[in-house]
Amino acid sequence: MINGFIPLHKEVGMTSFACVAAVRKIVKQKRIGHGGTLDPDVDGVLPICLGVATKLVNRLQTMPKTYTGQITLGFATDTEDLSGQEIARERIQVPMTNDQIDAALASFQGDYEQTPPLFSAVRVNGRHLYEYARAGESVERPRRLVHVYQFSRTTEPVFDAAAGEQTFSFTAKVSKGTYIRTLASDLGTRLHVPAVMSQLTRQSSGGFQLADMVTIAELDDAAAADRLNDYVQPIQAVFTDVPHYDLNSAGWERVQHGNYLKIDRPAKDGDELFLRYRGDIQAIYQYAESSHTWRAELMLLHEVEEKE
Repeated sequence: MINGFIPLHKEVGMTSFACVAAVRKIVKQKRIGHGGTLDPDVDGVLPICLGVATKLVNRLQTMPKTYTGQITLGFATDTEDLSGQEIARERIQVPMTNDQIDAALASFQGDYEQTPPLFSAVRVNGRHLYEYARAGESVERPRRLVHVYQFSRTTEPVFDAAAGEQTFSFTAKVSKGTYIRTLASDLGTRLHVPAVMSQLTRQSSGGFQLADMVTIAELDDAAAADRLNDYVQPIQAVFTDVPHYDLNSAGWERVQHGNYLKIDRPAKDGDELFLRYRGDIQAIYQYAESSHTWRAELMLLHEVEEKE
């Protein structure tokens, strides 16, 4: 079984589920997941988790994500992107100034309460919001706190006088659970015009950058040439901010049974440590100050070939 991460470049038109299914077929193993859903109309970084790395999906998803894209002012849709039906239009007679746009963008930095779009996978009472939307049923959407690290303009706005629209490119770095299309829509609200996200690319996620990506076609070719491992990143290559500790055989024996460890290293309550044996991350332990011991938080347990 392959264990680790494949930094996949999801193409426009594919669902995240379809990407997982395609990779599963290529690598010929069932234990596969991904590190954060991308809408079909969005391209970019989709971390694929293989084998024991699927236990780390939640950790990947909590990492900040970076996006680039375009926002168009002047109309809005029911999906908050170009895939939906137009629900509002207000011709822009006089284009917004750079200062107006930049001030509105900057106002989102920090914590921000966001209402997820109706066409989204967020669950309410056991059903996805998009199920309510497709059935024409109303439902109260839960507001949730997200964090915007950066939201800024990267190009000069382009004003289309004939259409009454204004478009510009942006970059955004956000926390888990942030909908960029809702951020675009809310930006329009602050500028007092309807707005829509007109293009989006995820540039980074789970520590992977767009420049590091591999396509499904490239993976398929690599599998045919027996070079799949060329594209698999080990767990320790991703979580570089967490300290590592190499186990001896006695420590490895205790870890296999989930036993606590006493390790002579400075630590404070709640600190984490990745435990490595024979080059693989086998478990994540957390320091308990009350007992001055390290205790199991997450068990990964790669298969180990014992030396003769």
